[in-house]
Amino acid sequence: METEALISAGQVVIGPHERQLSDGAVLVRDGVIMDVGPRKKVEARAPVGVTRHDHPDGTLLPGLVDAHVHLALDAGPDPVSALREADDATVSRGMADRARALLDSGVTTVRDLGDRNGLVVRLRDSIAAGRLPGPRILAAGTPVTGPGGHCWFLGGEVSGAEAVRDLVRRNAALGVDVIKVMATGGGITKDGPPIWSAQFTAEELHVVVAEAAHAGLPVAAHAHGTEGIRSAVEAGVTTIEHCTWIDQDGFRLIEDVVDEIAAKGIHVCPAASPDWRGFAQRFGAERAEMMFGGLRSMRERGVSLITGTDAGVSRAVFDDFVSSLEFFAHLGCTPPEIVDLATQRTAEALGLTDTGTLIPGHRADLLVVRGDPLRDLQALRAVRLVMAAGRVHR
Repeated sequence: METEALISAGQVVIGPHERQLSDGAVLVRDGVIMDVGPRKKVEARAPVGVTRHDHPDGTLLPGLVDAHVHLALDAGPDPVSALREADDATVSRGMADRARALLDSGVTTVRDLGDRNGLVVRLRDSIAAGRLPGPRILAAGTPVTGPGGHCWFLGGEVSGAEAVRDLVRRNAALGVDVIKVMATGGGITKDGPPIWSAQFTAEELHVVVAEAAHAGLPVAAHAHGTEGIRSAVEAGVTTIEHCTWIDQDGFRLIEDVVDEIAAKGIHVCPAASPDWRGFAQRFGAERAEMMFGGLRSMRERGVSLITGTDAGVSRAVFDDFVSSLEFFAHLGCTPPEIVDLATQRTAEALGLTDTGTLIPGHRADLLVVRGDPLRDLQALRAVRLVMAAGRVHR
């Protein structure tokens, strides 16, 4: 790791609401931002001979945050079978490669929402120690699910409040950063419960939340179905993943529950795949727009949406975060709003107070791209430099 570096760019996006400056620079020391400001002033305060990375035609901004990935899955045609047929050493190598792909695309923080045998916790620690390149990982470990439930193959099948409590405690003892619970069925689990079906009662979800809180951990609830969403909100989870309001007979969004989500400050991660347009074609344009319309309505009613890709499931690749961000443009967000979402707002929703903005004292999680992403999101595809915790990777 370079102990000290100066990164300059024609434009520096310091933080949300288009806070920026022209011809600016950031000085980094030992993985921490030490100085931010006009290039000439930062240069004057920098030590002689500091390592430089100059991008006069680029934009420097905070690293991107992906709040929903599955590093154990390979994004192939049948990622579940691929995972089940591979030993842990093989899975670990693939996870390291996928973490690197995320980093190369400008993602410096991810939340991994389900793996087996604590593999992501080990990868998280290896990256943090500098032994492997990758983004900072917030790890969920083994998801809590019902017998034969969504992602049962990850080892988290439980039945009853005591078994739920025990699994949360085991995850906490492993050192996870978040508890994941499968409140409803899911699409990638063959022969599992329907995607709309609730897997736990509100009382059981209360146990998850209470036990997680005892360990100082947030709770992310996978919930497609209306009843599962309602129970997750009642239990007071931290984030709801997907939140598509699928009911047995179609879609059923409950406005009172939406208002409760907003009032409680529960964040919703749509986990829009980079292939969300292809999903709409396969699912049916009319049905897909009903689903997307529910998310648009939640945004309009004050619900906090955050960015995530569901990377790892089929067609949800690890190197195309921008396509997932385009989903928010489909919901009506402007490029500056989307940049805010993908940096400060999602970082804050995940409980991170040391990243997402370029201010002294924050981790040196930086991204330089060619062009101006505040005008055109496609600029985020033209990555010129990625720095994670002070380590330059591109």
